[in-house]
This record gives sequence, structure tokens and C-alpha cells, in this order.
Amino acid sequence: MQGLRWFFAIGVMLALAFAAPAGAAGTGKIVVASKIDTEGALLGNMVIGLLQDRGYTVDNRIEIGTTKIVRQALLSGQIDIYPEYTGNGAFFFHKEDDPVWTNAAAGYEMVRKLDLERNNLVWLTPAPVSNSWAIAITKAFSAANGLVSLEDFARYVAAGKRVKLAASAEFVESPSGLPAFQKTYGFELAQGQLLVLAGGDTAATIRAAAEQISGVNAAMAYSTDGAIATLGMVVLADTKGAQIVYAPCLVVRGAVLEEHPELRALLDPLFADLSIDDLRQLSARISVNGEDPAIVALSYLKTRGFVK
Repeated sequence: MQGLRWFFAIGVMLALAFAAPAGAAGTGKIVVASKIDTEGALLGNMVIGLLQDRGYTVDNRIEIGTTKIVRQALLSGQIDIYPEYTGNGAFFFHKEDDPVWTNAAAGYEMVRKLDLERNNLVWLTPAPVSNSWAIAITKAFSAANGLVSLEDFARYVAAGKRVKLAASAEFVESPSGLPAFQKTYGFELAQGQLLVLAGGDTAATIRAAAEQISGVNAAMAYSTDGAIATLGMVVLADTKGAQIVYAPCLVVRGAVLEEHPELRALLDPLFADLSIDDLRQLSARISVNGEDPAIVALSYLKTRGFVK
């Protein structure tokens, strides 16, 4: 789960993450890192490709670990920059119950202010998207029943119409998952309306809905999942803000930005230009088609004119 991803630290990964000599401040290199996930690899490689094109020497530390590992590496000066999500500020600063995180602008401002004051870390311009938990259905199901938002879905469920949701146990049980959707929109799914799958693989839940496996017609998803684009799914709009907003955003050590103040003007447009469709399609090329994240990132940079 995106909001909890930073809790799952792996000791071996931590050792590996810090074993290599740091290329941070004072070495003439900018150390770029990311988490071990598809989107992290994609976004981190975008940063590397853009910096290298502009002549910077880059130390590539892509996919070094989980959120907790990468965050600690930044705090300790082992790395200089990595893509994070604004909503994780709720967990970094133990403010999980603050409703500010369900508002994109307010959540960004909160984490930006807190991290700058307490850690001299700078959050650059976030992408105008959110990689949060979502419920997805097929385009055909959406069109046949007029389901565009979770408000529509709640009315559909209340009318007693057929629905079966494929999801992980975490999504079903976590207060920030299905219970948050049900509380916000006023519906409730019975046990017989759920297909609970082991693990949290959204590719499996989305495919179950797309292929109507075991009668499934709705799926737990993350908003930027590549399978959404590949399988032609519709993400039901969270119009009432049931979910924390997880906007991708680059976080940079303040000392590095002081040394290279031009980085803000260089990197801000990269994330400001990203759309939800971009992330879904690019992620699909990596997670579904098996393409190299570095190649996918570079092709995007060239297509959008960031590099030649």
C-alpha cells in the first residue's frame, strides 16, 4: 500500500543501500535514488536522464530500498534527491489523522514546510496526480451503469445491484482502504461481495475485474497503475477526498539546492508536466511489457522535448 510503503524496511537492503561510498555533497556528483518500485524507477531515471543531458555527473542509486531506507539515506546525506509522495508526510511527521492530507495543495504545503524547517529538505513542484488507493471498473461496466465516481458506485451498491470487488486483505481491513471509501460515500459491501486475494498485487485484482474472474466486476487499484491503461479500466473518481493524496514530488537536500540553485528551474517542469495518463502508460511499458525503466524514461524525455 502506497501510504504504508515506508514501514517495510528490510535489513539486508539497508546494508546494501549504505555500503557503497556516498556521492553526496563535496564529491562533485549529484546522487539520485529511488525506491524499489516501478514508478520510483521510472521517475528516478527521468531525473538522471535530464541531469546527464545538462552535463551533471550523476551517481545512480535507483531502486536502493523501501521508503524508510531511501528517506533515511536522504536525511543522512547518503543521497541528494529522490522521488517521494506528498501523502507520506502524514507518516513521516506522525500526523496520520490530520485531514490536510486529503487536499493536494494543503498536504503539499504541510510536508514542504515541516521538512524544510526540521530537516532542511526541499520538496520541489509536485506532479498534478495522486498515486492513492482507488476502485477501478471496466469501461463497459462504467458505460452500461453510468458509473463515473464513487458517489455513483455508492448509489449502485445501495440499489442492490450486482457487485463483486477483488481486493487485498489490507485494502479490505485497513481504515484507510475500503472502510474509508465506505464511510465517506455511505455504502457497505458484504463478505459475499468481496474476493479477497493474498498479497497486494493490484495487477491481479485489476485483471480479475477486466476478465470478470469469479464474477468480479470491480477492483482495488492504485490510481497510476499501468494495468489500468493496458486493460482499459476506469478509475472511479474520489470526489469527496476519502483518500490521502500521494502526489509524486522530488525531494532534495537543502545543501545541494544551495550549491545548485538552478536545479529547481530544471526539474520543476519535469514533474509539473506529468499527467495521470502519462504515468499509467509509462508504468505499463515497464510492469506489463517488461521494458527497461531507463529506456522508458529517456524515450519520454525525448518525446516531450526535455532532452534531444
